[in-house]
Amino acid sequence: MAAALAAAALASGGTVYADDHATPHPPYPSKPVHPAHAPQPVHPAKPGHPGKPMHPVKPEQPGKPMHPVKPEHPGKPAKPEYPAKPAHPDKPMHPVKPEYPAKPVHPEKPVKPEYPAKPVHPEKPVKPEYPAKPVKPEYPAKPVHPAKPVYPAKPVKPEYPVKPVKPEYPAKPVKPEYPAKPVYPAKPVKPEYPAKPVYPAKPVKPEYPAKPVYPAKPAKPEYPAKPAYPEKPAYPAKPAKPEYPAKPAYPEKPAKPEYPAKPEYPAKPEYPAKPAKPEYPAKPAYPAKPAKPEYPAKPAYPEKPAKPEYPAKPAYPAKPAKPEYPAKPAHPEKPDYPAKPAKPEYPSKPAHPEKPAKPDYPSKPAHPAKPDYPSKPAHPAKPEKPDYPSKPAHPEKPAKPDYPSKPAHPEKPSHPDKPSHPEKPDHPSKPTHTKHHDKDQW
Repeated sequence: MAAALAAAALASGGTVYADDHATPHPPYPSKPVHPAHAPQPVHPAKPGHPGKPMHPVKPEQPGKPMHPVKPEHPGKPAKPEYPAKPAHPDKPMHPVKPEYPAKPVHPEKPVKPEYPAKPVHPEKPVKPEYPAKPVKPEYPAKPVHPAKPVYPAKPVKPEYPVKPVKPEYPAKPVKPEYPAKPVYPAKPVKPEYPAKPVYPAKPVKPEYPAKPVYPAKPAKPEYPAKPAYPEKPAYPAKPAKPEYPAKPAYPEKPAKPEYPAKPEYPAKPEYPAKPAKPEYPAKPAYPAKPAKPEYPAKPAYPEKPAKPEYPAKPAYPAKPAKPEYPAKPAHPEKPDYPAKPAKPEYPSKPAHPEKPAKPDYPSKPAHPAKPDYPSKPAHPAKPEKPDYPSKPAHPEKPAKPDYPSKPAHPEKPSHPDKPSHPEKPDHPSKPTHTKHHDKDQW
């Protein structure tokens, strides 16, 4: 097949292209057509919302004033060039590196053998041509939706009459004058206290004896010079690398030379004993402090004047009576529970000792009666509010067009009836609290 195609290509390029592309392969047998779905009812078109009114045009903001131009910062002054620091004569920049002995020359590496050439892969077979895809079937056209109903135009909003001017309200009534505040008596003059006593001066600190001078440290002994190590023995020359595959045997390592023994250092000299610390004299005693003088007695302040009586406060109107709520329905009777088994009798508890009687607390003093405040002046009557002009009647809205009726939903199967809840038993009545009913008990 491949040879025939190659021969045809050599003969003429055009004919090959025509044979390959002009005559397609016969198509595969197509699948049987799927049965069409049942036609579904077309829903009526939903009407759109009427257009919204345009927003009022926003006024333009006045332009902001320009900022003043910021002055440029002055440039930094040029850094002065300092002269180079001369090198110290005693301290060289870098220590001189010692000369190391020359490295021994390594023997040449053997030549790598040539590997056999890789085998040539056979040519890949030519990919066969697949038959052409079947033609896509044409789908039916989409159904045309019914046109939207045209709504009538909205009625124009009528102009409302101007609001009436608000009437001026009468001035607020003048606040009644309360009785003047009583003047408190002046504070008594503070008595002069006696002057602080002068304490005697502190005693002079005694001079301590001078510190003893320690003897000079003995000089450090000189150690003997370090002995020179013997010269390192020369290694034998490496043998020539043998040919592969056999590996050559390495020569034995030379014996390590014995280094001389480390010299013994002389014994460390003994330091002299430290001198004894001298005894310091005893600290002198401070004189006794003088007795603190007694301050004069504090003067008594005058009594505060009596608070003036304010006018009586007016009585508040009585609260309306609370309406009676309808009576609660009676709960159904509670079913009788089975009788409980008799509880075994416990051994009798020993009687507690009687508590001592609580002592009676003294009764609280009665609150003093509040003074009567002056009655507030009555506010003047408000002027009657003028009637607003009647609003014009809105024009009648146009009738809304009838939409096409929706198809009725299929009836749902009815659910089985739920079992009724059992009746609630009667709860026992709660006991009323006896605590904190009267304020006198607090």
